[in-house]
Amino acid sequence: MQTLVQADGRPPFGQFEATPQHINWRDADYRNLMGRPLPAWRRRLAFKQFEYFGLVSDDLIAGCALANLQFVGAAFVYAFRPSDGAMHNLSVRAPLARGMALTDQPMAGSSVLDTRKLKVQLDYADGSKRLRVESHSGLNIDASFDDTPQACDPMSLCTQAGRNGWVYARKIAGVAATGSVSSRLGNVDLQRAGAFAHHDYSAGFMRRETYWNWACLSGRAASGQRVGLNVSCGVNETSASENCCWIDGQRYALPGALFDYSRDDLDAPWRVRSADGAIDLQFQPLGRHTERLNAWLMATDFRQDFGHFSGWLRPASGPAIDITGLLGFCEDQFARW
Repeated sequence: MQTLVQADGRPPFGQFEATPQHINWRDADYRNLMGRPLPAWRRRLAFKQFEYFGLVSDDLIAGCALANLQFVGAAFVYAFRPSDGAMHNLSVRAPLARGMALTDQPMAGSSVLDTRKLKVQLDYADGSKRLRVESHSGLNIDASFDDTPQACDPMSLCTQAGRNGWVYARKIAGVAATGSVSSRLGNVDLQRAGAFAHHDYSAGFMRRETYWNWACLSGRAASGQRVGLNVSCGVNETSASENCCWIDGQRYALPGALFDYSRDDLDAPWRVRSADGAIDLQFQPLGRHTERLNAWLMATDFRQDFGHFSGWLRPASGPAIDITGLLGFCEDQFARW
């Protein structure tokens, strides 16, 4: 698929076997709730885009997010040490997304943020993704992973969001990472640490108020198989589901997920499960990154916990996988944008 938005101004809905080369959102037929076409400036303000690059290993958990919300560009980066809970993190907000440019090609180009406090570059080239972070606080990342189909079959889909909107997402998890992370916690060679990476590219005309839960893990199961997991609830459940797992790079569909957790007791375990028993995981938080903002037109209440998963996955078209102590993430997010 060359472009996501077709000649009629609408994208196709469902999962795609191939990643669209261009998310040509400027060609979208975007309307108000009563069906009246909106001008280009309204379309631009309604379009949102974000990327997240995560890393997990026994020695270190790290993540970096970029979000272009038009009124503001937001980014965060962190490094967390599971053994003792030590953390080094940094967040920035750029009014009107100054210094930020996110690529509209999921498999090409670069997404960048250039501010006084933080510089981020996420490149797509030669079948790999590479994240480079430089910060004034000494938190620096240079990490890559193989993003070819031979390494991992990506999940790529587009779903409807409200009456007029849509969301495109491309996700991958459970791939080996190389490179390094340096911070106040020390220096970590990702290959030597046996680190795994995951990546999320999402863009579209999202609901004005959006809420979701998300869970992701990466690592090696007791059987030695390379495992990745991506499940969510609240965003991409209309006409198709993004829920899936990867076993040695092969993608398997998973059913809808239910998230049980406490908003008050942050140390209490989460339970992530499906009604049919294909997913039954307990997640024990070790630490978290939070972002909170209430600024009239815009608001966010974001909590990303990192910790250990235990339980099992039973994809219908694949073997059952025992999950014991694999590292990953759970999210609780509300956004008004």
